[in-house]
Amino acid sequence: MNQELTKQAVFPKKQGDTFKRAISAIGTDNLSLMFAILILLLLITVVSGWFGYSGGDKFFSWQNLMNSLAQAIVIVGLLAVGETVVIVGGGLDISVGSVASVGSVVAASVLVGVGTFGSIAFLPTNNVMVAVLAGIVAGMMAGAINGFIVTVLKVNPIIATLGTLAAFGGVAFLLVPEGKPVGVFTEPAFTWMAQGRFLTEAPIPALGGSKWTGIPVLTVILLFVAAGVHVLMRYSDFGRAVYAIGGNDKAARLAGINLSRVRMQMYMLSGGIAGLAGVLLAARTTSGNPINGVGLELQAITAVFLGGAATDGGRGTIFGTFLAVILVGILNNGMNLLGFNTFIQRVALGLLLIAAVAISQWRQARAERARTRIAAEA
Repeated sequence: MNQELTKQAVFPKKQGDTFKRAISAIGTDNLSLMFAILILLLLITVVSGWFGYSGGDKFFSWQNLMNSLAQAIVIVGLLAVGETVVIVGGGLDISVGSVASVGSVVAASVLVGVGTFGSIAFLPTNNVMVAVLAGIVAGMMAGAINGFIVTVLKVNPIIATLGTLAAFGGVAFLLVPEGKPVGVFTEPAFTWMAQGRFLTEAPIPALGGSKWTGIPVLTVILLFVAAGVHVLMRYSDFGRAVYAIGGNDKAARLAGINLSRVRMQMYMLSGGIAGLAGVLLAARTTSGNPINGVGLELQAITAVFLGGAATDGGRGTIFGTFLAVILVGILNNGMNLLGFNTFIQRVALGLLLIAAVAISQWRQARAERARTRIAAEA
């Protein structure tokens, strides 16, 4: 025993052990995403210039990082955070874009007092807090409908939310007068959520020829929501139940978990976050527009699978999704800077989704082979 202690004192643990622990804490999937982000940055800022593309040199400027990239990832990031909870639980919510549209028009309608919700007498107008809560609650109601269809009517989540994608998109038009956008540009306290900045006077030097512009309020909101859901998923009974249901719903039921209740909560949480995303969309575009969230579900789902979530549930993290959102945001932002049109960006995003799902399937197959080998050896 004394010899062992003496040996440990003379020969301390190698630094490699600390490195291995750091790798384990971060996760190999997340390290892969970080490496992919680094490669993408090199392609945009350096390699693109070799092929005659200009604009990549503007990437590392405060104007681009804080005004373009940091704000562009917020809405998709919020939708992806909520989507992660559903996918980890073995479900899927294709309707998040339309739910965001509903949240957008409800918040704007309540704020200025028009449309179906804006005409409800007990809801005060010109009240930012009430408008924000109205948008979030509308999203939660939409999520509850999704949860009811999936848990009570036993409809496949893909089919259920594909149907509500179209239905909620139509509802968004019905909630506003004549289906037209509801302007909120006269409500500076509301639009501040998208246009406001923190730490604008911080003594930070210029970058890329542009002055420090401050941290967007939108970005801070995304960070708070992502951190909150991360804590919820990792340290609460609800989070453990979601992982258990996604991993093996039969075993979870035998363990005493109420599958229907947890699944309903999953969809309501996703819907509430999508509603918040819609509120921020209204603040950013200065209008509650029924088409505000159209097409955003593709980017959100891509980010979740790219972040390491398994297609059949039980695996995935908020941190991994957040890294993937940054990767998707850099891809879109970089292609804009380099002058690629929207159609090429959509092709790239579609290929990225296919690649993300293919990688997810490969990971699952590899894990299954490892479990089979261990069981055979035992």
